Amino acid sequence: MSELNFRRRASASGEDTSAVLFLHGYGADGADLLGLAEPLAAHMPDTVFLACDAPERSMANPMGFQWFPIPWIDGSTEAAAAEGLRRSAKTLDAFIDKVLADEGLAPDRLMLVGFSQGSMMSLHVAPRRAEPLAGIVAFSGRLLAPELLAAEARSRLPVLLIHGDVDDVVPFAEMKAAGAALQAAGFEVFGHVMQGTGHGIAPDGLSVALSFLRERLSIDDPL
Repeated sequence: MSELNFRRRASASGEDTSAVLFLHGYGADGADLLGLAEPLAAHMPDTVFLACDAPERSMANPMGFQWFPIPWIDGSTEAAAAEGLRRSAKTLDAFIDKVLADEGLAPDRLMLVGFSQGSMMSLHVAPRRAEPLAGIVAFSGRLLAPELLAAEARSRLPVLLIHGDVDDVVPFAEMKAAGAALQAAGFEVFGHVMQGTGHGIAPDGLSVALSFLRERLSIDDPL
């Protein structure tokens, strides 16, 4: 199934030569991250920005969505969390195909930008696709099942990990663990620490993400 509710912000130029897909965190929705397109679009005029809602209503916040349940937050079982991840990974993989087809883009013209659980999904799904996407920006997330990555990775795309050093939701140590596992599996990994930042996206983190997006998509800054 590839049908996810999503929002789309057209490129400023109308040329549509690349796209960024935002993946939100647990209990939020696509609109939560699409606002990031506002500061990015001026520097990426030919880029379309999209943000989808995760496929399930959040067990902890009925107004939001989840990619999979989290036992220590919503009281679900580990089995339910694993099954939710499996379903959502399949759905997200198909949705990425849909975005590429609808936008008329090659895989290497699409970037994934995730936050928290959205970062987990990005890091889980993109490496298992046959053709590499342009890259991943993963804010405040973690790498799920790192012990499986080397064996299951089919494409090794560049990854930028960004994390606040006082994150009390997803521990800062997860950034180092993810980076080590990704590098061991042959990925090109970059990192940025948002000093004094908790579970969120600070201006310096967004600035580093913008530079990475432009570099991976070969975009010259028009300003």
